[in-house]
Amino acid sequence: MTSGIGGSTLEAELAALRPWPNPAPAITAAERAQRLARAQALMDEIGAEALIIGAGPSLRYFTGVGWNATERLVAMILPREGGPVMICPRFELGSLQASLGITATIALWEEHENPYALVADELRKLGRRTLAIDPALPFFAFHGLRKAAPDIAPVDGAPIVDGCRMIKSSAELALMRQAKAMTLEVHRRAARILSSGITTTVVRRFIDQAHRALGADDGSSFCAVQFGVASAYPHGLPGEQRLAEGEIVLIDTGCRVQGYNSDITRTYVFGTPSAEQRHVWDVEKRAQAAAFAAVKPGVPCEEIDAVARRVLEAAGFGPDYALPGLPHRTGHGIGLAIHEAPYLVRGDKTPLAPGMCFSNEPMIVVPETFGVRLEDHFHVTTDGAAWFTQPQPSLDRPFE
Repeated sequence: MTSGIGGSTLEAELAALRPWPNPAPAITAAERAQRLARAQALMDEIGAEALIIGAGPSLRYFTGVGWNATERLVAMILPREGGPVMICPRFELGSLQASLGITATIALWEEHENPYALVADELRKLGRRTLAIDPALPFFAFHGLRKAAPDIAPVDGAPIVDGCRMIKSSAELALMRQAKAMTLEVHRRAARILSSGITTTVVRRFIDQAHRALGADDGSSFCAVQFGVASAYPHGLPGEQRLAEGEIVLIDTGCRVQGYNSDITRTYVFGTPSAEQRHVWDVEKRAQAAAFAAVKPGVPCEEIDAVARRVLEAAGFGPDYALPGLPHRTGHGIGLAIHEAPYLVRGDKTPLAPGMCFSNEPMIVVPETFGVRLEDHFHVTTDGAAWFTQPQPSLDRPFE
C-alpha cells in the first residue's frame, strides 16, 4: 500500500481537525483605497472616464461586497476622479452597509424601477460618458445600460480589472497561502480514509466536512474525486465510482478564505502502482517541475506552457493537445476567482511579474485508461517563483 493511503476512518480524521490557528488578516480599508486609486490610474491610461463593476469577484476586490450576480443589479460606478457610487436595490441597503469595506455614495432603486436608468442618471451627474465595462458584467446588464443610456460610449474594462487583480499584495498572498495549506491538509486526511469499495460520494462529503472544520468560508468551493478510468477525463465522469485495488485516485479540490481560492490536485494509487502508472506519474512530475523552474519576471505566460509540453513530447506524449498527452493549458491565474487572468497557455503573451499567482498542472491523459494531474500553485517573485504548498513528493509517498 502506498504510504499514507488508508488505515484510518472518516470519524477519526474529522475528530482531529480544529479551526485554523493564526488565520491571515483581512484585507484592510487602506488596501481597498489603494486598489481604487490604481483602477483610476489605469482608467486614465485607456481614456475611460468611469468604470462599472458588477456583483462578483471584482466587486468584492474593490468594495468588500462578496455578492454573486443575480437579475437585480448591484454595482459600483467609479469615476476617474472622485469617490465611488454603489448601485443597490433599496431593500438590500442594510446588507450592503454591513458588507461595504469602502466609503461610497449609495444610490438606491425600488423593485419596480429601472436600475440601468439609475446608472445613467449617476453617470450624467458625474459628467462621464466613456464607460469602462467590467468584463464579467452579464450581457443583459450591458444591454439594459445601453438602452437606458445610448449616449454612453462603452470600452473594455479588462485592462483595468485585470491590471489591478492579477498582481497580488502581501495580504492577498497570505490569505491564499492559508487556503492552500488548509486544502493540502484536507487532501492528506482524505487519503487516510480510503478503503476498498469506498465511494466517490463518501470522499467528497468528507472533504467538504473537513474544509468546514478547518474554517473555510463555505466548505469545499468545488471537489472532484475520480477513481480509475474516470481519472482519464480532466473533470471526471457523471455517476458514482467505487475504489478498487490498483486504481489511480485523482482528487482535485479547493476552498476559500475570505474569498481567496485554493485549488490543489493529488494523484496516487490505491495499492501497488503498475509500471505504466509509475512512468506516467514520473513524466508528469518532471513537466510540473520544469514549468516551475522556467518562471522568471518578464517571461511570457505562454512560454511556461511550452516548457511543460516540451518535457511531455520528449517522453512521447502529444504533440500539442493530442492524446495521450496534455489536453488543456498548463495553468491559470487564481485569486478571488478560481480561474482568472492571466493564463499559462499558448497565445497569452502577458509578461510574468512579481505578485502574479498561477496553478501549475500539466495533466497527462491516457485515453480510456487513467490520467495523472499534479496541481500546485506558485506566485512569481523578483527572481523566479515560490510555491504556496510543496508539490507531491513521490507516487509512493504522496504527502510529507
